Amino acid sequence: MPETNDDFTMRKEPFRLFGEWLEDATKSEINDPNGVALATVDPDGMPDVRMVLLKGFDEQGFVFYTNFESAKGREILGSMKAAMCFHWKSLRRQVRIRGNVEIVSDAEADAYFATRPPGSRIGAWASKQSRPLESRFALEKSVAEYTARYAIGDIPRPEYWSGFRIVPTSMEFWHDRPFRLHDRLAFSRRPDGGWDTERLYP
Repeated sequence: MPETNDDFTMRKEPFRLFGEWLEDATKSEINDPNGVALATVDPDGMPDVRMVLLKGFDEQGFVFYTNFESAKGREILGSMKAAMCFHWKSLRRQVRIRGNVEIVSDAEADAYFATRPPGSRIGAWASKQSRPLESRFALEKSVAEYTARYAIGDIPRPEYWSGFRIVPTSMEFWHDRPFRLHDRLAFSRRPDGGWDTERLYP
C-alpha cells in the first residue's frame, strides 16, 4: 500500500522515498511508470521538454540514455544542467528533480546497450535523431543497411550514443489532497552532500 501523506512529509532523505513511489507506480500505472518529462534549454535560453525513460537511479543520480547528437543531447552538452518531472496520475503524485548533469562511464553505457533488443540497437545506428528525415523509406533503408552490416556477431554501441546522469541539487515530492491543499516536500542538497527539507504551501 502507498504510504500516507503524513508519513512522506516527515522524510529526511529523498532517494529511498523516490524508490518507494516508483515501486508503487510500477504496480498502478498502465504504461511506462518510468516515463519522465525531461527539460533542457537551447543556446538562446529557450526551454524544451520531452518524455524519456528513466533507466536507473541511486544516490548518485537519475540515468537515461540517448543519442548525443539529438536535440536533447546537444542542449544538455551545452549547459550540463537539466530537470525532470515524474507524474503518476494513478497515484496523484509528482516528483520534480533539478540538477547538474554528468555523462555515464563507457562501461555503464556498454552494459545498458547490451540489454536492448537487437532492433533497438540497430535503431541507434540507423536514426539521425532529431534531424530532418526526407521520407519514411530513407529510415527503413538505413535500418536495412545496418541490419545487414551487423547480421553476424555483436551490435556495438555507437560512440555518439550514451547516458546522462542528473545529479540532483533539489527534489520535490507532491501528493494530491482535497480542495487543492496538496502536500509538498522539498529537498535541497547541502554542500556536505546531506539534505535540507521543508514543506511548501500548495
